[in-house]
Amino acid sequence: MTTPAPSLQRCSIARTLDVLGQKWSLLIVREAIWGRTRFAEFRARLGIAPDILADRLARLVEAGILERRPYRDDGERERDEYVLTDAGRALTPVLAAMVDWGDEFRPTGFGPSTVYTSRTTGEPVRLTFVDAAGVEHSPADIVPVRGPGALT
Repeated sequence: MTTPAPSLQRCSIARTLDVLGQKWSLLIVREAIWGRTRFAEFRARLGIAPDILADRLARLVEAGILERRPYRDDGERERDEYVLTDAGRALTPVLAAMVDWGDEFRPTGFGPSTVYTSRTTGEPVRLTFVDAAGVEHSPADIVPVRGPGALT
């Protein structure tokens, strides 16, 4: 994997894009969140060329997003499956934010392709900004402030 330029290493977004910014990477993560783990499943769902899929899977494993685990179906040779790590599962709100943005600003007319719901209640959930006191804030009320790791 390429290392970002020193001036970008401090930027959280640049570091994230270094891992997830290539075409197909987030779609592979999406499919893994949906429960797909096998090369053939990713390939069938995404229609991605095998060499590109192999490269993206390797990069996601190297970045700690996916973990390679061996499996063997009856009568078949051993193969690897790709399972989300904690870091991979932590991308769920990132994908949910992208879904929300796409549904609002790039609608298809068919409605949402994904509805995020509570595992326990089945009720739809939503992303929100919440402060330390538990008060919700609209994105319009949010202002980014440089953190201690930012370059000035």
